[in-house]
Amino acid sequence: MTDQPTNLVTQLETLRQEAQTAIAAADTLERVEELRVAYLGKKGQLSAIMRQMGQLSAEERPQFGAIANTVKEAVQADLDERRTKLQADRLQAKLESETIDVTMPGVFRPLGHVHPLNSTTDRIIDIFVGLGYTVATGPEIETDYYNFEALNFLPDHPARDMQDTLYLPDGNLLRTHTSNGQIHYMEDNEPPVRIVVPGRCYRRDTVDATHAAVFHQIEFFAVDEGITFTDLKGTIQIFLQEMFGDVPIRFRASYFPFTEPSAEVDVQWKGRWLEVMGCGAIDPNVLKAVGYDPEVYTGFAAGMGVERLAMVLHQIDDIRRFYSSDLRFLRQF
Repeated sequence: MTDQPTNLVTQLETLRQEAQTAIAAADTLERVEELRVAYLGKKGQLSAIMRQMGQLSAEERPQFGAIANTVKEAVQADLDERRTKLQADRLQAKLESETIDVTMPGVFRPLGHVHPLNSTTDRIIDIFVGLGYTVATGPEIETDYYNFEALNFLPDHPARDMQDTLYLPDGNLLRTHTSNGQIHYMEDNEPPVRIVVPGRCYRRDTVDATHAAVFHQIEFFAVDEGITFTDLKGTIQIFLQEMFGDVPIRFRASYFPFTEPSAEVDVQWKGRWLEVMGCGAIDPNVLKAVGYDPEVYTGFAAGMGVERLAMVLHQIDDIRRFYSSDLRFLRQF
């Protein structure tokens, strides 16, 4: 080779040595990429040397090209090897930083508890669903018709007084019982029906140990041909046995506008008689209001307060405890 190709070969050898040293010293993947661009990029050192090939003769170019390719492949191999090593080191460092010592004690995260009102509601509904009842709901904001009139409340009934019922500015009211769901359902469905209606109710009660302005109620009712008060008593006995076990039950005569005859039901629990629900045969006027023929169909209905049942089951002495959000109380359930 003449002096010119010898000089170019020397430049290639120098480039190879410098690249090898620089690549070995690279400590980041970013630095490796910078070296790749500096040595092998379009504007890199190898490209600058290769552009001088035009000064060589036709016989010298193939020899020089072969040497240049060898240098390029060697530099590329060094880059790949260093990149692989740095990637492995980075992965190992990440694994070590994220390693979990399985011998360390776990972090305790306390589990929540089902609120006693929710668990009591679920238990009641499960019993009635097992008896073939369907769950339905009614609106909490209601009209006077569905809350009172269709349920056979007389215009001068005390429950309609503003001292007992929460009226809204538009003339509607917050329902005082879940019996409104009874009317809505029967208007939309032909008999036979067997329905259980859970929900929140509102009354202008003074809050104390046994009363709340907002409370939960569950109503169940059935309408079909030939239903009698005996069917109601049998249904209530089965329900109370499921809730409380084999306990004494008694029915006391009472009065409700939407049932006739009517009764209140007590259970003997922990040596005391406790009232748990009101019930009765659906009044013919209620059946007429929804378009049922009272000469053909009869039915029964009953309603119970969830808070009262929960207080009996769990021996709670104050209804306000349900709404206190006191974790010491709620963790017991």
